[in-house]
Parts: sequence; structure tokens; C-alpha cells
Amino acid sequence: MSRSAPALRPYLPDDAPLLAAIFAASIMDLTGDDYSEAQQEAWAMAADDEAAFGKKLAGQLTLIATVQGAPVGFASLKGADLIDMLYVHPSAVGQGVGSALCDALEKIASARGTKTLKVDASDTALEFFRKRGYVAQQRNSVTINDEWLANTTMQKQLDGVATPGGHA
Repeated sequence: MSRSAPALRPYLPDDAPLLAAIFAASIMDLTGDDYSEAQQEAWAMAADDEAAFGKKLAGQLTLIATVQGAPVGFASLKGADLIDMLYVHPSAVGQGVGSALCDALEKIASARGTKTLKVDASDTALEFFRKRGYVAQQRNSVTINDEWLANTTMQKQLDGVATPGGHA
């Protein structure tokens, strides 16, 4: 049995509840080695208000990754130079979903003239971004729902060449 390559599509307002669930599942199931349960719960609460969560996604360039038509991840580009969110459902980890989303955002940012793309990577995501050529710039502490969480601002120099047509 072969795996289907992830397909990408734009965010639609009706996606908010499912993406909120993916967001929470990703945090609660994938970050336990790096964050306490209280930190995970505080972080995941950002999606408790689905209307506000959906409004945030709609205000950014947000892409949905699907496998066999079902959403399994999403990523958003804030402005022209910041990957604001990239979350993959735990059941889809290792299937190229995160890479497909990141590739697409990098190409879009490059096509928009962005020279340096940034991300505030969670401790769990550091290695993913490092393997993609992102370089750590500074360590940050942020307060989310009364819990302190650490992340690392990373950046990648883009080559300025956008590839039309997306993935092969």
C-alpha cells in the first residue's frame, strides 16, 4: 500500500473547527518531551475560541494539507516573512505534510520578494526547521495563558527563485 502525497489547498472559513482540533492534537500529542502538561494546555487553549482562531487563520495566508481529501495539517504565513503556524496532526507525522506546507510557504514568500523567512520554532520543531536550512537567531520566552513557554527565532535566506506549479 502506498501513501498519498499531501495535496494543498487554501483555507476556508468552515475549516476552523477541524484546524483547531489539529492544532490541539499536535500540541498535546507531539510536544510532551519538551513542554509540561500545563504548558501544553495553555498553548492549546489558543484554539478554544474557534471563531477567533478562524479569524486569525483567515487574516493570514493559510494553506491546508490534505491526504486523500482529509485535512491533516496547516500552515500560515503572516505578512511576507513569518511562518506563524505550522501544525500537523499526529497521525500524519512522517508523511511529508510539514515539508509540503513549508515548501509552499517558502515559495510564496520568495515569489513575494522576501529575502529572509523567519519562524518562532517550538523546541519540538527546532530540528525540522534546522534540517530545512533555518538558523537559530535567538531564544525567547513567551507567556501564553499564564504559562511561560520557550521558542527559538530562526531564519532562512531564500534564493529568490520561485518554482511555479508547486510539488512534483
